Amino acid sequence: MHAFHGTPLARTSRAHTLRRLAGGAVASLVVLSLTACQDGTGFKDGGEPSASASAGVATGGPATTSAAPSTAPSTAPATPTPKGSPAPSGAGERVLCNGANTRVTVQPVPRPLNHMLITVKNTGSKTCDLTYHPVLRFDEMQWVPAARPETRPQAVVSLAPGESGYAGVLLSAADGSGEGATTGRRLTVAFQGRTPLSDGGASATPDLPAAGVSYDSSLTVTYWQRGSEDALAS
Repeated sequence: MHAFHGTPLARTSRAHTLRRLAGGAVASLVVLSLTACQDGTGFKDGGEPSASASAGVATGGPATTSAAPSTAPSTAPATPTPKGSPAPSGAGERVLCNGANTRVTVQPVPRPLNHMLITVKNTGSKTCDLTYHPVLRFDEMQWVPAARPETRPQAVVSLAPGESGYAGVLLSAADGSGEGATTGRRLTVAFQGRTPLSDGGASATPDLPAAGVSYDSSLTVTYWQRGSEDALAS
């Protein structure tokens, strides 16, 4: 056996076998290296972590692979909005009128009989909308006075800065048909939002005459009006 391995033929065969094994080992290392770069292990040539792996660790999510560029999400926004673009028409131009941006006053009037006028002046810097009708509450009143439907305007009353809107209040029936006559010492005027009886913001507590205001179960209110004459017409 020793003599056989020492022959030139044996040495040549063994050298050939070693080269073949070495080549196979190198090929295997190349395959393993390529697999590490593409199978999501997060390493690239040189053993350094890939950028995608670093991102996965930073966000707490799984490392991403560098393969399949066709599956990568688009970087373009679905609805691009260039910086500096103007706001849509009508957006941010008008706000709701309420106790925070208006001055509210009330005044009993001699005509029509048993009526009171509510005046709302826009003291803000933006046009505001008076929606629907005022919601009134005297003292601790447990019911909401109704609004007279025939006084509803065709459009919302909008007040530019400095302009005023109005609502009329029927305090008691002229024929005495109302019940539960009482005197109100404190009045709260609440404002509505864009839907009926929704919250329109801060309410107002306008001053009443020192003697108070007498009202009964006939108490009703008009919708907001552009002019004081319209508010007192009914």
